[in-house]
Amino acid sequence: MSDQDGKKPLGLGGGSRSGTVKQSFARGRTNNVVVETKRKRVQVPKPGAQSAAAVNAQGGRQTSTTDAEMDRRLRALQAAKAREAEDAERRAAEERAREEERSRRRAEIEAKEREERERAELARQRAEEDERRQREAVEAKSRPAEPTPAPAAAAEPRQRNLGPDARPGRTDAPRKREDDSGKPRGNDRRAGKLTVNQALAGGEGGRQRSLASMRRKQERQRRGGGGNVQQEKVARTVQLPDTIVVSELANRMTERVAAVVKALMQNGMMVTQNQVIDADTAELIIEEFGHRVQRVSEADVEQVIDQVEDTPENLQPRAPVITIMGHVDHGKTSLLDAIRKTKVVSGEAGGITQHIGAYQVKVGDTKLSFLDTPGHAAFTSMRARGAQVTDIVVLVVAADDAVMPQTVEAINHAKAAGVPMIVAINKMDRQGADANRVRAELLQHEVVVEEMSGDVQDVEVSAQTGKGLDSLLEAIALQAEILELKANPNRAAQGAVIEAQLDVGRGPVATVLVQNGTLRRGDIFVVGEQWGKVRALVNDQGERVNEAGPSVPVEVLGLNGTPAAGDVLNVVETEAQAREIAEYREHAAKDKRAAAGAATTLDQLMAKAKEDRGVSELPILVKADVQGSAEAIMQAMEKVGNDEVRVRVLHSGVGAITESDITLAEASKAPVIGFNVRANAPARAAANQKGVEIRYYSVIYDLVDDVKQAASGLLSAEIKEHFIGYAEIREVFRVTGVGNVAGCLVTEGVARRSAGVRLLRDNVVVHEGTLKTLKRFKDEVREVQSGQECGMAFENYDDVRQGDVIEIFEREEVERTLA
Repeated sequence: MSDQDGKKPLGLGGGSRSGTVKQSFARGRTNNVVVETKRKRVQVPKPGAQSAAAVNAQGGRQTSTTDAEMDRRLRALQAAKAREAEDAERRAAEERAREEERSRRRAEIEAKEREERERAELARQRAEEDERRQREAVEAKSRPAEPTPAPAAAAEPRQRNLGPDARPGRTDAPRKREDDSGKPRGNDRRAGKLTVNQALAGGEGGRQRSLASMRRKQERQRRGGGGNVQQEKVARTVQLPDTIVVSELANRMTERVAAVVKALMQNGMMVTQNQVIDADTAELIIEEFGHRVQRVSEADVEQVIDQVEDTPENLQPRAPVITIMGHVDHGKTSLLDAIRKTKVVSGEAGGITQHIGAYQVKVGDTKLSFLDTPGHAAFTSMRARGAQVTDIVVLVVAADDAVMPQTVEAINHAKAAGVPMIVAINKMDRQGADANRVRAELLQHEVVVEEMSGDVQDVEVSAQTGKGLDSLLEAIALQAEILELKANPNRAAQGAVIEAQLDVGRGPVATVLVQNGTLRRGDIFVVGEQWGKVRALVNDQGERVNEAGPSVPVEVLGLNGTPAAGDVLNVVETEAQAREIAEYREHAAKDKRAAAGAATTLDQLMAKAKEDRGVSELPILVKADVQGSAEAIMQAMEKVGNDEVRVRVLHSGVGAITESDITLAEASKAPVIGFNVRANAPARAAANQKGVEIRYYSVIYDLVDDVKQAASGLLSAEIKEHFIGYAEIREVFRVTGVGNVAGCLVTEGVARRSAGVRLLRDNVVVHEGTLKTLKRFKDEVREVQSGQECGMAFENYDDVRQGDVIEIFEREEVERTLA
């Protein structure tokens, strides 16, 4: 009797296809199996249900909106809103379900830990019980043994020698081998194989214990230590950034990498140990392993910079920082020379200051820190920087020149920085000096001096004769006393970079004004995108010092690169922290520049390219001695040019002109401009070989004037027209081989064959060109005077009519220059 006996075999229904698969087994056995495949159901749209898009595709048009259509649209809108509300509720429900799942997982982890603790306690109790029994057994053996009956003793060896037919209750019957879990090990060949589901589930069939592990377990059991004692799991606080590598996540949790990968796979993420996962996924894994999460950001690396608030008892008086500002050639540096009793101005090219000079002067028992800023128009950023780090601004105004553009700019910088101002009216020894005119002109810029019933101190001085210098120093000391300047010298140093340069023998050097704390030799610091260790400190006298306190300007050696002027210097604890902060700032600046470039749309790029199509560019390379000068030159170059020509700075840097600069200049066909620097020997040889022009400058306005002159050569010449005569067409003749010839009468001026002409008809220009021929009677002539008749023929133009007027003019090219 068959198994089916008139019954139909079990199948998938009518919508399936059947086939036969032949199976092969060991020892040549085979079996045929019927396999059915279910067909995919095809959804057929109902007839008559046609979308609006299909109607439009078939050319149907809706002429007007009916009330029924409006009702249908309102219902569709309400249905969409209802769906949105349902979606919101569904998302909220899913979030609640996820939260419940997390709570359930935490509860399971806590229950598992509790069970493990109970199991460990039970194992400890069992170990103590075993130890007690062993002690009792030892004590029993130490007692005198009782005599035992001989028959029983003789029966033992006989029972040990019994064969396999012995009774079932014998004690030496062979027992079935058991594994560690107490379950019998069968002889099935497939019992040791591992499937993917078993590996992911972590149940039976997982990784087998090694023989060495078994021996260690038996040894612990013999010693009474217990084999199932497990250590209590430690919950750690894991710092989690925005993204993290799987292997790094495992290290921070002190878990096995394989366990973390397995947990990710169980959550549906097929990843390897070297892949990056986001913070949300990593947070789920951390909570699943029973650890705590602490979210961190890349910007947190800057938190190591000491931002301790100073208490009043830690503050000590400090020297004021005075910045001398004003117009160029008004005597700022000469005034500082008179105070310092030195000749700083003689060291500046052209007699003008082109760097920020930092000096400390001792007047009596008081120390004053002076910053001397340039007054030239190109050094706007330097003056702004000087006003930001200062306590008092001394505004120098020449009595014979009064208020000038850079004076007004210095006033604005001082007001923006919110620092008090002292007006020093200089050059009072000059003939024509008028201090009252200076005071009156300062009123126009809301600077009211004490002489005019204001609150701004003003002092009449002369840098040449020394008149009024004591009064100026007294005014500065009085203003500093009012400010009550204090700082904490017993903390990590913080300062501002006044100037930075690349010295050939000393490397990158930064002039730093210490604002808080004390900077010492050996301190590790970070400044902008650079970091370093203080190798040496040089004061304003050129002497090496071991430390610099608040308000002390020093040169710092030991940077790994040239920082930007205006960067803030902060001392940190370790080199690793300084390097990490500098790298983060560098990457952030690079990302910011990339984002600024990416923010430009394609339309904007196309429009800019269209605008630049008719613009000529003068490319240049700039190398300067200090960062501030390079910055000032770049700002000055941006102002050179107009809508037709402009200057483009391909590269600007600090230090000597190198061979790589010459290579870039050759590729761009640009000159190299050196400001207070020179080219090294390889660069000079490369420039001579490749024909690159190198120009050296030491005064910034000479540089700006030469660049303007060079850029003016790219301007197209201006065409000027000079009208020299008018002629009236009296008759038109047709000449074979020439075309229409106009018989004209010169009514005004003169007609020349080389001049340009315009044909006017009813005072409207209908043609502009040149004369093909100019005849008087039958002879070719060069010119025809007013009142004479002549014949004219135009180049490539025959449509001349009687009564037209010919305008005759000459063109002149005039070279243009940039203002």
